[in-house]
Amino acid sequence: MTAPDLRFALDLHDRLAGADRSAGFVWSPYSVASALGLAAAGARGATLEEIAVALGPGGRPADLAALAAALADGARLEPEQEEMAGARIAVANTLWADRSLPVAEAYLATVRQWPGGAVRTADFAGDPAGARKAVNVDVEHTTHGLIRDLLAPDQVRRDTRAILVNALWLRASWVQAFPASATRPLPFHAPGGDVQVPTMRVERRMSYAERHGWRLATVPAGSGVVADVLLPDRDLATAEPALDPAMLADLIAAATPVTVALSLPRFRVEGQAALSEPLADLGVRRLFSNDCDLSGVTGGAESLKVSAAVHKAVLTVDESGLEGAAATAVMMVRTAFMAPPRPVEMRVDRPFLVLVRHEGSGALYFLARVTRP
Repeated sequence: MTAPDLRFALDLHDRLAGADRSAGFVWSPYSVASALGLAAAGARGATLEEIAVALGPGGRPADLAALAAALADGARLEPEQEEMAGARIAVANTLWADRSLPVAEAYLATVRQWPGGAVRTADFAGDPAGARKAVNVDVEHTTHGLIRDLLAPDQVRRDTRAILVNALWLRASWVQAFPASATRPLPFHAPGGDVQVPTMRVERRMSYAERHGWRLATVPAGSGVVADVLLPDRDLATAEPALDPAMLADLIAAATPVTVALSLPRFRVEGQAALSEPLADLGVRRLFSNDCDLSGVTGGAESLKVSAAVHKAVLTVDESGLEGAAATAVMMVRTAFMAPPRPVEMRVDRPFLVLVRHEGSGALYFLARVTRP
């Protein structure tokens, strides 16, 4: 994973997670980048340049091919490998186009080349409620029921011309499970007061680092999926805004195998957000304006802009492993190894961050803030 990838994740996280840092939140950089990548494939001119600058990795339109390749690598877990390694993934990238929308053949071909790429038609003009239901059912199916009602009733209208949807589901078992017998209630210093939470415990070798006022322990799961637990030395509300891409990349790179006695709460965290304003803060503005150039979608036959973009995610961690799901929708309308003598003790008993990523490709599936497990 390169620093520019982390820059996009941290910059957008800062805007999506909100000013209230006492609240838990999770989102999927992978899902949002996939949906934006699909939009970029149909964008031209300054619209494309703005998306490229926000996404990276090099900030140039030509570099988006490398991003698409990394996203594709992150979706490649072979069925046999998944079963053996205890990891399964499902990715869908779908263009839902109105029956009357003239979509360019080149763009259709591009969509179908993405992981889980598919093109479907919907009657947005005649039956927006039915079209919304079809999209939501498809997302629910891909995410194994974890993401429901991605699109609210007012988000699909008669003037909707197309919707780009990414859906992601990931389930991965730990390479070595946390022993259930070791889980017991322990205090967690949550904002607003201590709470008793079921806390898992394990002592074994894992990658570990201490840098920049953070501690990191990496718990390996199947097929190259890992979960990085990031515990700040000070309050998360103060430390999180100061965490920059270079620090995070250095922390991950510095991790080396040691014996760690890790205490980690079981948790489930959810998040949802509108993406338009946060993306505009990152410089993606033309996509949502009448100056939008998505001529690659229709081959210039019709002018389109993005009316709204929405995102939902959920992440659960327990003794056996992790399960997460996310979905992003972009709505378009016409334009107007030596073991230490004793283990490192890492007790996660206060708000912390979690990254779920694929080591091989650098794909960052989930970024979560946990404040009250």
